Amino acid sequence: MVTGLLGERVRRDVEVVARAGLDVETFAEEAIASVGRVLRFDAACLATTDPATGLLTGARKYGGLVGRNEHDQEFGLVEYGQDDPTAFTVLADRHVAAAGVHLLTRGDVDASPRMDQFMRPHFGFRDELRLVFTDDRGMLWGGLALFREDDRAFDADEVDFAAGLAHVFALGMRAGLLATLAAGRSGAIGGPAVLVVDAQDRVVRTSLGAEGWLAELAQGPASGGPLAPVASLVGAARRFARGETSVVPRSRVRAASGMWLVMHATPLSGPDGVSGEVVVTIEEARPPEIVPLVVAAFGLTPRERDVTQLVLQGLDTREIAAAVHLSAYTVQDHLKSVFEKAGVRSRRELVARIYFDQYVPRMGDEIGASGWFGPAG
Repeated sequence: MVTGLLGERVRRDVEVVARAGLDVETFAEEAIASVGRVLRFDAACLATTDPATGLLTGARKYGGLVGRNEHDQEFGLVEYGQDDPTAFTVLADRHVAAAGVHLLTRGDVDASPRMDQFMRPHFGFRDELRLVFTDDRGMLWGGLALFREDDRAFDADEVDFAAGLAHVFALGMRAGLLATLAAGRSGAIGGPAVLVVDAQDRVVRTSLGAEGWLAELAQGPASGGPLAPVASLVGAARRFARGETSVVPRSRVRAASGMWLVMHATPLSGPDGVSGEVVVTIEEARPPEIVPLVVAAFGLTPRERDVTQLVLQGLDTREIAAAVHLSAYTVQDHLKSVFEKAGVRSRRELVARIYFDQYVPRMGDEIGASGWFGPAG
């Protein structure tokens, strides 16, 4: 049971840290500690996702899951490779902010492939409460899973309380995504990484230097294993190849160094059709791949997004006003709101914030054979 006064205090506490401009690691730790005051759990896992595809980009673990990463690759395959009514993407598509597996399945938790094949046999968890981090546009920025080992299932009051935190957690995740400034990465990492995963889910071949790219997927001391995001792409790619989903197996990841990466997966075909093998590529993201994600993270209104897009194209206030059929004064009001949300004071700073955080410090670098920046020195 969630008591009214304590529940309201926890909601306010989570909202305060969500608006504090913290990085994802710090926000998640403080927010989950607050939630734990009203929702008892034995272990927790917070997932980050690409809001365009809902695919996993990273995980952070708490309680009984800390350091237990040996099954993370299997998790990615189960979560994204099978049809589960309590998968984060399914809940988000159905506009369900939170769900308890025991409640949703009416006590038959094994109806969830994730619980039946993964959580119960590997960790002994008896119930799971899932909260999806959706914003007011329905974009999925991540999710939180709370686990209990005993027979006390999460009740309806607890699920309702968690659902009330969906937008607040989405706000904190968006802010955290922008809080980590891009840092120079090691020159040891060269061109794109390529991994080949066979039909038995084994990584059977990798390109030279792939280990360095995988290390970029680890996100702090409580991080899940770096192969979990890779496995989520593999599972999604197989479902895509079978025609079970229209979600393109592609995700953008804010790496440990602050660098933006893009990951994508392609199923391979054999002489008799789909072979089950999947090729996964990890590489540095180009600006056009990241601009929509960064703009979405600011939480702009549709009109503010229109104005921002025209600013990025180099239009002045009068030209923007003509393009969107508004007065110059209204455009200035929109720009003022955009500046406030983006934490900048001018158009020049806005362009740098959106477009060049990652790339301006490297404009003097030599261009590599791929036509993109060579390894940072």
